[in-house]
Amino acid sequence: MVLVVGCTLALGCGGTATGGPGGSGGAQAPTHLYFLNWAGGVLSTTLDGNELRDFADGESQGADGVAVDGVARHVYWTNMGVAASNDGFVMRAELDGTNITTIVPPGGTHTPKQLRIDPVNAKLYWSDREGMRVMRANLDGSDIETLVTIATGDAARSDLANHAVGMALDVAARQFYWSQKGPTEGGVGAIKRASFDMPNGEDSTNRSDIEVLFEGLLEPIDLDLDVDEDMLYWTDRGDDTVSRAPMALPLGASAATRDDREILVRDVGEAIGLTLDLGAGKMYYTGIVTGAVGTANLDGSNPTEIIRGNWLLTGITLGPDP
Repeated sequence: MVLVVGCTLALGCGGTATGGPGGSGGAQAPTHLYFLNWAGGVLSTTLDGNELRDFADGESQGADGVAVDGVARHVYWTNMGVAASNDGFVMRAELDGTNITTIVPPGGTHTPKQLRIDPVNAKLYWSDREGMRVMRANLDGSDIETLVTIATGDAARSDLANHAVGMALDVAARQFYWSQKGPTEGGVGAIKRASFDMPNGEDSTNRSDIEVLFEGLLEPIDLDLDVDEDMLYWTDRGDDTVSRAPMALPLGASAATRDDREILVRDVGEAIGLTLDLGAGKMYYTGIVTGAVGTANLDGSNPTEIIRGNWLLTGITLGPDP
């Protein structure tokens, strides 16, 4: 049995767990949420918002993206650091909060955001906001690679349309997805995808396999996938929503004009984090302003707040009992 939550093996690295190809195999269902307080700390609760735990407060700095490896029983999270200092880093701990360690040192990445695990190839993927790139490393933080370089230099960094934030993986198809948010409510946000494998003779600055799936979004942030249903889910901080649309660009449509986006949940509280529990038909999301975790059915019905605190909530994922 394989259990990896925060990056699904057979379901394309969404938010649920699976035991093998096809999304079945008797995998243990997730029982806990793991989510981040940007001001510092990794929190976990049961799926109904009970049994709150908090650790890594004082060690994290701008915590943003979180992923859980249920087999090795590790939780990983990104820390944005101070954007002007180019000192972002990635940490790991046991699910019970012990053995906290830094696996990507400060400056190994600029401003890391949403984080995903590829369990098949034992890799971490994340978007690097002010770094204007998409990155990958081994699960121990070694062998850091840049997969996509959106732009370089201080002038380009001032253009928030170059800022990468969201991350999702379709392991079976060997593709990663990312969002570029743009300025607040700027209407230039985009969602893109490319292959795990660099095209021959190309590099992160000129790869030719990048597909633009959406353009003109207000401010897209975190991503997740339901590969079996061919659906892409995302939060948008600009219009404070959770939405979904088919993963592929519709035939004859353009990224700027496609009209198949379905808004599922509104008024999240500046929506940031998102994870899917596909086995249970549920989504979970965070609002950075409200400090609340919400849940709804995958079609957006029955939206419910399950916990609220004096937090600035960012990333969220699912996992087993600590």
